Amino acid sequence: MRKVIILLVIVTGSSGICKAQFLMDMLDTTKEAGKGLLNIYRNLDHLQVSAYMQPQFQVIQEKGAATFEGTDFLPNVNNRFMLRRSRIRFGYLHVNSKNDPGVQINFQFDANERGFTIRDIWGRVFENKFKLFSFTIGMFARPFGFETNLSSQDRESPERGRMNQTLMKSERDLGAMISFEPRKEVGWLKKIKIDAGFFNGQGITANGDFDNRKDLISRISLKPVLLSKKVSLGAGASLLHGGLLQATKYVYSTAEINGQKNVVPDSSSTNVGLYSPRVYTGVDAQLKIKNRVGYTEIRAEYITGTQTGSVNSSETPTALMSGNNGFYKRNFNGAYFYFLQHLFSTEHQLVIKYDWYDPNTKVKGNEIGAGGTSFSAADVRYDALHIGYNYYITPNVKWGLFYTMVNNESTLLSGFTDDVNDNIFTSRLQFRF
Repeated sequence: MRKVIILLVIVTGSSGICKAQFLMDMLDTTKEAGKGLLNIYRNLDHLQVSAYMQPQFQVIQEKGAATFEGTDFLPNVNNRFMLRRSRIRFGYLHVNSKNDPGVQINFQFDANERGFTIRDIWGRVFENKFKLFSFTIGMFARPFGFETNLSSQDRESPERGRMNQTLMKSERDLGAMISFEPRKEVGWLKKIKIDAGFFNGQGITANGDFDNRKDLISRISLKPVLLSKKVSLGAGASLLHGGLLQATKYVYSTAEINGQKNVVPDSSSTNVGLYSPRVYTGVDAQLKIKNRVGYTEIRAEYITGTQTGSVNSSETPTALMSGNNGFYKRNFNGAYFYFLQHLFSTEHQLVIKYDWYDPNTKVKGNEIGAGGTSFSAADVRYDALHIGYNYYITPNVKWGLFYTMVNNESTLLSGFTDDVNDNIFTSRLQFRF
């Protein structure tokens, strides 16, 4: 009983200690909190259980509107209660007599009114001679960018931006990864983390891998360093290099013909068996400033590259194309910016976030839909401004109020000649232990 009580104290208390958990963070044994957790793992038979749930109420401008602030609304609904996330995580860590981690295993599941899904199943082996490396294999978060890896229970906004949700749907994939992250004092290298791995590429929304091409995904990050007593800076750079097998001869792209941009097919028989590219590059930075009541924080991330999708979607396809339904190659870019400010105390927080996602940078505005072009809603740029307030009631309970103003570019495409009515209000409570 004493061990169970200690475990609950540590698990609930850790939510107050670790305000910004990355999905793939390792235990930092150079810090007292990390050393303490290693001891707790050992004393409690190496097992940790944590969970969180996010019940919420939402109102959107129009019945049946599509949204990236959760799932789309059903045709006759413009307000709803829902369980956005309801997750439980089981973690196991074997610790040797020298307090060195050996093997780490994690399982995470999500259960809500929409069904039951698996989020994480992975194992990790630690190298303890130099205490520099680890190897991870299974289903886990892709090591790309900052917001993709920032846990949903710690992220200040209700959802990731449209860009991250589209390019990194469900955040996870099946693969293997090696990490460089020193677990001992090694000078300035202690502030560097490098992840690199190979992944199937389709994410966990596909039934399985359908081609031999793997995505190479890597990220190098600078952990927050103090620029002064009150100012810290973190940064990172990411790369994804992969592709999808072209099972048909049809490949689509954007080109200009006779002064008008359109979707142009390439039907060369040599296209069969080639790979359509998915190449992303990204940079991110986080500036944090201590003030009288807490912190001011500014975050930014920019991603650009080439995405392989379908004619009607810029998401990564979950199956090979057939017949005339070939892949569609688009150049894209997107970004987000956070401004976080504590109000009165660290319990109250103002959140202002702006993000955009342009799925096709080669076409814009009235070029989309002009003269019977074949562009679709998948080529329309979106910008969004999120204004919100978080109240950290206890270390285990958070209440957030957010209003998101979504603006799509005006086009000549039916349904997108003006801004769609999809502004949305979200009130969310989060419980965690």
